[in-house]
Amino acid sequence: MAIMTVTVLVPDDDGVVALSEVAGVRPVRYTVGEPLPEEAAEAEVLIPGFAWSEDTPGLLERLPRLKLIQLLSAGAEDWVGELPPGVLLSTCRGAHGGSTAEWVMAVLLSTFRELGRFAGAQRAGEWAPRSTDTLQGKRVLIVGAGDLGRQLRRKLEAFDTWVTMVGLTARDGVHGVDELPALLPDSEVVVLMVPLTTRTRGMVDAAFLAALPDGAVLVNASRGPVVDTDALLAALRAERIRAALDVTDPEPLPADHPLWTAPGLLLTPHVAGSVRGARRRSYVVAVAEIERYVQGELPDNLVHGEY
Repeated sequence: MAIMTVTVLVPDDDGVVALSEVAGVRPVRYTVGEPLPEEAAEAEVLIPGFAWSEDTPGLLERLPRLKLIQLLSAGAEDWVGELPPGVLLSTCRGAHGGSTAEWVMAVLLSTFRELGRFAGAQRAGEWAPRSTDTLQGKRVLIVGAGDLGRQLRRKLEAFDTWVTMVGLTARDGVHGVDELPALLPDSEVVVLMVPLTTRTRGMVDAAFLAALPDGAVLVNASRGPVVDTDALLAALRAERIRAALDVTDPEPLPADHPLWTAPGLLLTPHVAGSVRGARRRSYVVAVAEIERYVQGELPDNLVHGEY
């Protein structure tokens, strides 16, 4: 009996190498912005090397046998609801949890140990010793109990923090989002690690921020629109809380946007997962997902229903 071969469109040489040893897969290289290769007519799987745009539907129309889009990112919000009927969508959940959790640890340590202040003193040639706060013993609330949240919890607990997990639904060891009003007043740190969905968009509004204790630190490692920017600006300007953002709304952040100069804010340009080896780790997950598809199984990271 002949073995069926699945054609996979791959945007780079790393992907070709990663998929070349997978039984039943024929990786075909394509270049973003150039005409698709002839083999595209047979492609069942597409690994995008591009963000969703107004040109994407036209490209997908040229893939008549497309059955699965395998992302190299954990976020899928731009793709949900936009795909042709019958086309599955799988994310790269599990590839970037470690690096994103590392970024959260970095900004929390920088915030509590005031590394920015000491760096300023160094530039000014000032020897300015002072006592700082510490991450040790802090009560940390992680909103998002998936791979990212679990990776972060493991790292935080090594720093002797008290960690509480919140998921979109309650389960063993994880509180539900409906419990947030009771949890926020005791949380000295709140870290957002949820996907952007209809349920999480605008989750962090004025009421959410008002429930936090004075001096709390909000960290957004998810997506910008999870936080109401105007509400956050008001809380920062009142100097009641501090924040660290890797994502913003809008994004990219315009040069004249007030977030740039907001007090108590540490801001990075969506780089939490941008580390050496990130693409390789993405392909480890993508290859496993495509192997499941080729074997007639559903990918583990399949995006289901409302997102």
